[in-house]
Amino acid sequence: MSRRVRRKVANKGKDGVVSLSCHETGVEDLGTERNGVVDWTILPDDTVIHLFSRLNYRDRASLSSTCRAWRVLAASQCLWSSLDVRAHKFDTTMATSLAPRCMNLQKLKFRGAESADAVIHLQAKNLCEINGDYCRKITDATLSVIVARHEALESIQLGPDFCERITGDAIKAIAFCCPKLKKLRLSGIKDVFADAINALAKHCPNLIDIGFLDCLNVDEAALGNILSVRFLSVAGSSNMNWSVVSHLWHKLPKLIGLDVSRTDIGSTDVSRLLFSSQSLKVLCALNCPVLEEDTSVSTIKTKGKLLLSLFSDIFIELSSLFADTTKKGRNVLLDWRCSKKKDKNLNEIMTWLEWILSHTLLRTAESNPQGLDDFWLKQGAALLLSLMQSSQEDVQERAATGLATFVVIDDENASIDCRRAEAVMLDGGIRLLLNLAKCWREGLQSEAAKAIANLSVNANVAKAVAEEGGINILALLARSMNRMVAEEAAGGLWNLSVGEEHKAAIAEAGGVKALVELIFKWSSGCDGVLERAAGALANLAADDKCSTEVAIAGGVHALVMLACSCKFEGVQEQAARALANLAAHGDSNSNNAAVGQEAGALEALVQLTRSPHEGVRQEAAGALWNLSFDDRNREAIAAGGGIEALVTLAQSCSNASPGLQERAAGALWGLSVSEANSIAIGQEGGVAPLIALARSDAEDVHETAAGALWNLAFNHSNALRIVEEGGVPALVHLCLTSESKMACFMAALALAYMFDGRTDEFTPMVTSSESSLKSVSMDGPRRLALKHIEAFILRFSDAQAFAAAAVSSAPAALAQVTEKARIQEAGHLRCSGAEIGRFVSMLRNSSSILKTCAAFALLQFTIPGGRHAVHHASLMQSAGAARVLRSAAAAANAPIEAKIFARIVLRNLEHHQVEHSI
Repeated sequence: MSRRVRRKVANKGKDGVVSLSCHETGVEDLGTERNGVVDWTILPDDTVIHLFSRLNYRDRASLSSTCRAWRVLAASQCLWSSLDVRAHKFDTTMATSLAPRCMNLQKLKFRGAESADAVIHLQAKNLCEINGDYCRKITDATLSVIVARHEALESIQLGPDFCERITGDAIKAIAFCCPKLKKLRLSGIKDVFADAINALAKHCPNLIDIGFLDCLNVDEAALGNILSVRFLSVAGSSNMNWSVVSHLWHKLPKLIGLDVSRTDIGSTDVSRLLFSSQSLKVLCALNCPVLEEDTSVSTIKTKGKLLLSLFSDIFIELSSLFADTTKKGRNVLLDWRCSKKKDKNLNEIMTWLEWILSHTLLRTAESNPQGLDDFWLKQGAALLLSLMQSSQEDVQERAATGLATFVVIDDENASIDCRRAEAVMLDGGIRLLLNLAKCWREGLQSEAAKAIANLSVNANVAKAVAEEGGINILALLARSMNRMVAEEAAGGLWNLSVGEEHKAAIAEAGGVKALVELIFKWSSGCDGVLERAAGALANLAADDKCSTEVAIAGGVHALVMLACSCKFEGVQEQAARALANLAAHGDSNSNNAAVGQEAGALEALVQLTRSPHEGVRQEAAGALWNLSFDDRNREAIAAGGGIEALVTLAQSCSNASPGLQERAAGALWGLSVSEANSIAIGQEGGVAPLIALARSDAEDVHETAAGALWNLAFNHSNALRIVEEGGVPALVHLCLTSESKMACFMAALALAYMFDGRTDEFTPMVTSSESSLKSVSMDGPRRLALKHIEAFILRFSDAQAFAAAAVSSAPAALAQVTEKARIQEAGHLRCSGAEIGRFVSMLRNSSSILKTCAAFALLQFTIPGGRHAVHHASLMQSAGAARVLRSAAAAANAPIEAKIFARIVLRNLEHHQVEHSI
């Protein structure tokens, strides 16, 4: 760092005037600048510790290797009173290394069974609170050992995912070992029997907060024995006997808050609980279908007690808890947090309500039940945003996750509800989420980034994220050493990069480099990170400028590495798509050649065309199609088994998606530019599947199949195969019905190749390699082909324009014909000298239709402004085309269309000759 860091404090001068100056410590600033580097080691100890508290535990532990002063400070017990190990691999080895620092550890958050097994090795005998998630594999034995080693535990929370392997035996162990227990929240336990609950009642006299959430069976009568309980949640638990509940639980002397959300409780039992309980103040019954379908629910008498349900305005109901309700409304939770007058009982209720609301809203968003659109738009989104500002970190995380979840309609296809997304945006949610993403807590960073990513699928939200500086924030988070944070940030960049207007901003923010580095950093075992990073790079590579940035940052090597080594289909698909997009800019940069030259790239893509996953096959074929535009790549693909693989792919995709069909045919089209490849494709059986694809209903497939057949038809053996396999009717059908002018054009050219006489010359001389070709009659197919070639060309003819051009060589008259005849996309086709020579020879053909077709084709290839028009004009000059064109234009027995088209081609050649000389 080269800039000085100064701490400004207020100093009074001689006249008592306050001025800002550097803190006077005998030096000008906080650190002595030596060669442009600030000495941070002389910061005050309390400042250093405050800064260290913002680091994750692995970075804190690493401080001991920095310097002697920081080693001492890093061991300070106040830095190790709480520990969040969810983001990193936490095993026995790591726990043992941290144990000397964690003697006075109070709070611990962990994730998964391996981390749970390692907890006891921390030797934190004074541990008061544990909070675990991803608990499906945690067993009774593990939990029993944890509580036996930590008798001071006051709070145990496991969830929100189901604790499938925990039974009542572990709950009894908790009761026996943790007499100081105040809070117990467990999710997804199969059976919570009476003996386990009664053990809690007997041995945990301070137990005031109980949550048995999403459990299969809970003994209702036994819960009535825990007389100390003040807050009780059985949200999502099934098989509850509500008659027993309503007759027993109202007798609980201290029960203040009861949560029965997402259950089948009815209005009668809700009414009895509210009416009979002397202590109950809040009953939460959100998303209870039986209750909400009861039309009499509005008559329930609450006796001044609070009933929260989806059919009520939750903000207004919460406001009723406060004496002053004039300024609450949607700010009720914020006003309570900021209030200087603190009521202990009310604070307990509100703190509990924040927790159970965040939990229920998240669970409801995950199940996405029908009929809640109105709720989410009117208050659900606002509730989540309000909860996101809670002082409870787990409430903030859950609310952010809820925002990420409730907008998603179809996770498989990344479809979101635009109205919900924009409701978040209009309520100021983007700024709130970005502020959370900037905080130092990695758990919040991760969940906020996930919400931003999902919301950004909506273009309006993506624009708001960009305008609020979200791209810079996500690019920074993508560099995080926390895998979850980096993964969600990459997901955000992936979704934002869909918009063309955001690509340059992502590159400018360093996003491209960060994404490439992610691939190298998490190269194995982190499929989520890799898929998102590769997906974002794929979107960015579609932009010419950004594709260069990707290559400069090492993206080609990174993506090829994924294509070669990663086995996860999502990563393979996105890596192949990214390589396809990098190779698509062959005319403007060298990425196409660079991908082909990267060791193993072409072989990996060929192998991916055999993937069982259609998306992978599609993107791999697309990459090979783009790469085949480079001569060296084209031959290398063929040498690497690409022809056999792509023919097999084409044979198997007749019932596949149009995208796969288009790319399979397109890759064969690209390879067939080489005559040797064209012959090989025919010999491998590529003709029949291409004819089948030509019959597709998709316009894009028409173009690629027709293009491939056009190239194949240049070779006489392939032309015979096309006739033999019924290709003439298929190509005729394209000429007649396709909405794509390009598909019609290339189909007509393929038919012209097949019947310009060359095939007849070779028919008697069938080689041994072609002996399998049947003897077919050419007369019928020829008549059919010529008839429809003529019909195709007449679609681009205007009798009045031709008549005017016939009597006048004025540029305007010829331009009118050209405009009518022009096929815009044909200007992108690039022909070889042999192909141009064949059309020139076709001008001498005895068939007037083929003459016209040849002139029409040469017109398309030489129209000024076409990408390859100059190239084609040069080839025609070399082939002596001008003389043949003049002869065709002057032939007395030639059709008027052939004459006019030939004259236009001559004019085009003159134009390009003049242009070249200039």
